Amino acid sequence: MPSRALLSEQWQREDREERDRLRQLEARLNTLLDRRHELMGQVRTLSAKQKDLYNRRQVPQADVERLHDEHGQLGKGLSELRRACEKARQTLEEAVVRRRELLLTFDRSERQNPDQLRREIAELELRQQTRALPIEEENALIAELRQKAKDLQHVESKKAIAAEHERQRHVAEETIVAARAEVDRLVEAMATARSERDKRMVEIRTKLEAAGAMVAEMRAAGRARADLMTEVDTVSREIAEVEREGRELMARSRTRREDARKIMQEYSRPRPAPRRNDPTSIAESNLEELMKRGKVTLGG
Repeated sequence: MPSRALLSEQWQREDREERDRLRQLEARLNTLLDRRHELMGQVRTLSAKQKDLYNRRQVPQADVERLHDEHGQLGKGLSELRRACEKARQTLEEAVVRRRELLLTFDRSERQNPDQLRREIAELELRQQTRALPIEEENALIAELRQKAKDLQHVESKKAIAAEHERQRHVAEETIVAARAEVDRLVEAMATARSERDKRMVEIRTKLEAAGAMVAEMRAAGRARADLMTEVDTVSREIAEVEREGRELMARSRTRREDARKIMQEYSRPRPAPRRNDPTSIAESNLEELMKRGKVTLGG
């Protein structure tokens, strides 16, 4: 822009207008700076909130990892219990089959009680001695007595074998009872382990929901912070524009004042008195006088 020297009322008017504009820019700049300071305070608040949420999120996250490990261990333990239970059921089935085989293998006569046979023989003998029976019934009674006597003789001769069979039967019964108790114990242990595992899964879900809520809150705070930073950038650009315009006004004012000072110095230098009859000298003298009175504007 070419320099100008304003030594008139126009210069004063433009100077006043620029000073008014500078005051407006200063007020606008202060408003923008306050707004940016407020926005930066909100940004710092959101950043602190994000940091706090991140730190708080570590607690449920650590709990999730711990609960996940416990859930895995319970799952392994449940698998072991399931295998043990299957083995115990197999043992129970084998014990039941063994008892059935023993019952089928033993002769029923070997399981007869000798004392019971003796009581039955004594009752038959008493009946024979105290009653008068027809010949057919008495013959049948005698035949029954003889059979009972033979059974008693056979049972007494097989007494050791019967005792062994009875022992094996008791062992088979005890094995069944023990195997059934083991199956019941393992089934109860499986139910407890399954309940604990399900409980851990519920706790994991709860912790994950808590951590997820914090993550969602962190993302919302991040979006809000990004919006604030966008507004901060907009305000910063407007501040830069206001400062640029202010600098330009100040530069024009300084340039104008400097040009005016130079011109005033130039025309304030002592000059030789013009000759009375020289028209050019008389015109320059009159022009200089008019400029000093502010009646003329010089420009380039």
